[in-house]
Amino acid sequence: MKHFLTLFLTLTYSYLATGQVLDLNQPLVEDTSIKKGVLSNGLTYYIKSTDVVKDAASYYIIQNVGSILEDDDQQGLAHFLEHMAFNGTKNFPGKSLLNTLQEHGAVFGKDINAYTSFDETVYNLSHIPTKDGLVDTCLTVLNDWSNYLLLTEEEIDAERGVIKEEWRTRQNGRTRLYKTSMPIVYNHSKYANRLPIGLMSVVENFEYKALRDFYHDWYRTDLQAIAIIGDVDVQDIEQKIIEKFSKIQAVKNPRKRFVVDIPNNDEMLYSLGMDPEISTASIRFGVRHKKPVDINTIAHLKRSLLESMVTSMLNTRISEQAQKPETTFLNAGVYYSSISRTSNTFGLGVSPKPNQQKEAFSQALTEVIRAVKFGFTQSEIDREIVELKNSYENRITKKEDASHRRILGGIQRNYLENESIADIEKEYEAAVQIFKGITKEEFHETIKRLYSKNNRTLNITGVASQENLAEDVAKQIIASVENNSEIKPYSESTAGKTLISGLSIKAGNIEKTTLNKETGATTYLLHNGIKVHYKFVDKEKDKVSLRALSYGGASLLSDEDLPSAELVNGLINRSGLGEFNATDLDKVLAGKTANVNINFGDITESLSGSSNTKDVETMLQMVYMYFEKPRFDEQAFKVLESNIDNYIIRRSNNIGEKMRDSLTVTLYGKNNPKERIFNQDYANDISFEKIKTIYKDRFADASDFEFFIVGDVKENQLTPLLETYIASLNTKKTKETFKDNKAEWVSNNIDKQIYLAMEDPKATINIAYNKEMLYTKSNAIYTDALGDILQLRITETVREAEGGAYSPRANASFSREPRSQVNISFRFDCNPDMADKLVDVVNAELQKIANGNIKEEDLNKVRKNFIKEREQAKDRNGYDMQVLTEYFRYNENMNDPKNFENIVNKISKKDIQNIVKHVLDGGKSYEVVFKPKQ
Repeated sequence: MKHFLTLFLTLTYSYLATGQVLDLNQPLVEDTSIKKGVLSNGLTYYIKSTDVVKDAASYYIIQNVGSILEDDDQQGLAHFLEHMAFNGTKNFPGKSLLNTLQEHGAVFGKDINAYTSFDETVYNLSHIPTKDGLVDTCLTVLNDWSNYLLLTEEEIDAERGVIKEEWRTRQNGRTRLYKTSMPIVYNHSKYANRLPIGLMSVVENFEYKALRDFYHDWYRTDLQAIAIIGDVDVQDIEQKIIEKFSKIQAVKNPRKRFVVDIPNNDEMLYSLGMDPEISTASIRFGVRHKKPVDINTIAHLKRSLLESMVTSMLNTRISEQAQKPETTFLNAGVYYSSISRTSNTFGLGVSPKPNQQKEAFSQALTEVIRAVKFGFTQSEIDREIVELKNSYENRITKKEDASHRRILGGIQRNYLENESIADIEKEYEAAVQIFKGITKEEFHETIKRLYSKNNRTLNITGVASQENLAEDVAKQIIASVENNSEIKPYSESTAGKTLISGLSIKAGNIEKTTLNKETGATTYLLHNGIKVHYKFVDKEKDKVSLRALSYGGASLLSDEDLPSAELVNGLINRSGLGEFNATDLDKVLAGKTANVNINFGDITESLSGSSNTKDVETMLQMVYMYFEKPRFDEQAFKVLESNIDNYIIRRSNNIGEKMRDSLTVTLYGKNNPKERIFNQDYANDISFEKIKTIYKDRFADASDFEFFIVGDVKENQLTPLLETYIASLNTKKTKETFKDNKAEWVSNNIDKQIYLAMEDPKATINIAYNKEMLYTKSNAIYTDALGDILQLRITETVREAEGGAYSPRANASFSREPRSQVNISFRFDCNPDMADKLVDVVNAELQKIANGNIKEEDLNKVRKNFIKEREQAKDRNGYDMQVLTEYFRYNENMNDPKNFENIVNKISKKDIQNIVKHVLDGGKSYEVVFKPKQ
């Protein structure tokens, strides 16, 4: 890691010469590694060379066009147009755009996608290989998306059904309540009536000319930017862009691209919404602010840092309150974020306990007012500065590993909102100088500014059976809290403590060191019986990962302990470590980039952790604490119980939860002890003492865990830490395995239709097949290939040909443990009137594959995708973690071509056919279709 003191002494540019005052009006220094240009037709382009994904690039077109530009009779056309970009362009008619890229391993919905929001529409082609002329192909796609959509009548009509099903899938209680709140959030401006999905009355009935007019009005070069990010030559790409995109003519006399401003309001705006499918309340209190204009100056950087730190400190205080059982809210938090091109919102969100809306709002608001009255303590501020410095240092160290998507974020903000793409090192230099001169008074002034008297909004999600927070009562609470003279300043007492304060750790030693040539890993056998497999990998700089795996899990427990077992993760992660509760633990670890989480699963218990290079010791200290000094906080358990009670209430009217419960009962019966419904009876069987006993039993012997450490940490740094924190663990040197005792279906073949009352009628199709099969690497890969082929087939049939579903999902997987078997499944929402037909379509596609009807082009797409994704995965540290895990757990070397590449390249139609034939020949299956009750 770089030494930042040296960095600052050697930087040739400095925001602050010795003894001078920081000039807040000075502009931020821009990142010169991103090439930006503007063509004569107004199109903007950005190019960034990075090999974070080797031999691949991502291509984006940012349209400064969203649903806000729609006329009243065009609601939904901006989003509709986004769909049409994948349904025929000048050089890629019909579905040939998708087919062309899929033939090279890209996947629709993952590598090829787009989104539409209020103010922009962004398209992406992600991680496309730069070989085989694909750079030119992708630039041609961007060129077509810029100006050459075909918008044929046949494709428009075919897409109406797809978008109607997208709308249907997204319809639920939360969506309906969000729509209710929009006039208040956006103060009755145009935003309130421009949800991007639009109106189905428009989608189903607009004339072709309407869509074409919207396209020609708004998809034009002066409202477009393209970005190419990846392993490319900047000058070569720039020349290609100039040659290809300069040919597009600028639109003469274009419609003005207007920006909608949200008007001010002096009085607080209020709304109360209720929905039959929502059974828990929520409160959203907001204060809207105009965005500043000096966004590219050091003054804005300082303002942004202050706002970020203020919200972070407030959230820490509120989180501290949430850890107390007597607190009247389940959770709460503040935020400061953008809601439109011209407005930010300082918000307070509160999830109250049942029938305590007034009390919860008052208690959460009190924490905000405490800060407004008294500001923040120096210890809070110092901790935030340490956290931010650490964050900057991590970003600088890892800047060459920034993902394409992260780089695009800065480009988007630059193009759409004229925000500088700042040089991170120069920005940090300025931030350090800001931190040096920042005062407590400035933090106090920031929170007072954010909590202003005007532009306030309050949105209540109510529940019919409860006393909901009425407008007049809310105003009384606000006035009462603001004028409460009994509110005292905040105080805390964790300063100077460390994670292992007061502990006496007796270091052990490494008994044996073995180098494995096949994987490049070193195995340390510690004197207490623990094995640690380690590999130095710096594909991702300053990143270290840890895993520790042990067999057993819930499979070794009695049925009556299973409810408590499900809450092991929740309680341990809420309890903190050693002498520190969860809130204090965060404070003690301030400025550290290290985390460790435990996971208690069906057949394993495990720990997973990550850190930067300098904080590996902290990560291993946490591992030590989870084994030797776990914390079981009864206060945290009481808070967890409140969340459980609320969860039971919340799921009572939720359609998705009703479907899950009905599916569980249909498959396993009403009283299966291993597959119970999460209701009050289930909650009553959860015990603090049982959770504690389960954890102590399953994490009692660290020598039963196999440790893996992969990343940017050298052996001479790691081995003393292993001796101190891992070799010192008390062990029993026992070895356990799991039991295969999962619940069985009530029948091998289940076929049922279930009718539920619902506000917005939709059908949900659930189809699954499984059968035991000998595990081999080939069988597992063939099964994965089957899943991808099925996804291509049902997208082509259910979505495109039938217009019956927006996002039909097909999956095939091979489970190795606890039982070696093939699993095939389908799930999607659809038009109830088409449900039976679509079930037949899905089953017919599966039967076609069993009959050997497999398209060679589909198989080729899958082969290409497998090889592409494997090669790109090798550029990440996580690949090596997987290599070590599979090698030492299963004696399989992922790097050996016979275990992957050779199998993939030789996959035949017969291999795929045989998997399906095996499953259909005597395998288990279910077909459960949920439909609306008439």
